[in-house]
Amino acid sequence: MSRIEKRFAALKAEGRKALVTFVTAGDPTPEVSAQILAHLPKAGADVIELGMPFSDPMADGPAIQLSSQRALGHGMTLQKTLDMVTEFRKQDDETPIVLMGYYNPIYIYGPERFIEAALAAGVDGLIVVDLPPEEDQEFCVPAVAAGLNFIRLTTPTTNDQRLPAVVKNTSGFVYFVSIAGITGTASADANVVQGHIERIRRATELPIAVGFGIKTPEDAAKFASISDGAVVGSAIVSTIAQHLDDDGKPDAALVPEVLNFVQSLAQGVRSAS
Repeated sequence: MSRIEKRFAALKAEGRKALVTFVTAGDPTPEVSAQILAHLPKAGADVIELGMPFSDPMADGPAIQLSSQRALGHGMTLQKTLDMVTEFRKQDDETPIVLMGYYNPIYIYGPERFIEAALAAGVDGLIVVDLPPEEDQEFCVPAVAAGLNFIRLTTPTTNDQRLPAVVKNTSGFVYFVSIAGITGTASADANVVQGHIERIRRATELPIAVGFGIKTPEDAAKFASISDGAVVGSAIVSTIAQHLDDDGKPDAALVPEVLNFVQSLAQGVRSAS
């Protein structure tokens, strides 16, 4: 079992739901980003999605787009993202790490080389938002064969005819995008989401985590209660941005405030368990 599979199995045995947190590697600076990453598990993150900075993150809203720009502006690269995971693994060998982003940086790095490097660094899973199931042989199948979980996004527009293809090579968990649109926008209706969750469960036995538009502990509790976990990204990234001065320099409160916010999200998710 992968770390992701072990974590969801352990949470299920405890009767708990998962808090999945997203931060962009290198945001707001590589040094501060490493501090945040190192302390996320203690703050309550059960699974960590680490964004691979990219210049054109088309599925992401302004908050995450700006986080990528900040990271790239400080010289963050895909190799440095992998190095960050390597450093994290020196002090945490249990918390699952999922790299999330787009295929272009991986393609430039070299898909086979990337898979080997990701495994060596201690990466557990991948979310590559712009690779559809029709391209599975390109990257998904080799990644899964090598031992990485490949987490697929499903959306409100993924109908019953499309769903089997989407979940076919998915492993670890299914990420349900609760709204049609970009990250960081309005929250979805919980009753509507619940209907989609029930539909997805008929197609797969994998855990289902709900993301997009979850901004508060109350949101996290609401959507965790009808799924296996809540994914929070833009709200965390926005908290980082709130503690930057006009020159983009972080203040002393940034890391504590981010971790306090994550702790509040974790409490929300746990209240739903």
